[in-house]
Amino acid sequence: MGILAWIIFGFIIGLIARAVVPGKQGMGFVMTTLLGIAGSLVGGLVASAISGSSVTGFQPTGFIGSLIGAIVLLVIAGMVMGPRRRTV
Repeated sequence: MGILAWIIFGFIIGLIARAVVPGKQGMGFVMTTLLGIAGSLVGGLVASAISGSSVTGFQPTGFIGSLIGAIVLLVIAGMVMGPRRRTV
């Protein structure tokens, strides 16, 4: 899979993860893409290890694992960063 495909796939996974997790996430385009890519790497590797399938190529377990990985990373990022308030 080429680098452009990873970026597009990461963005899509990041958008789906942000739609699933309740609340407001103060992220832009780049952070959403990075979240999706990181979730894809972590979740895809774990799903491939559990199912015994290949890491390369598109697998349904890899897609689900990528989504779960991105959701977990989004929840962890929300807990670490906490609610940010702007002072004027």
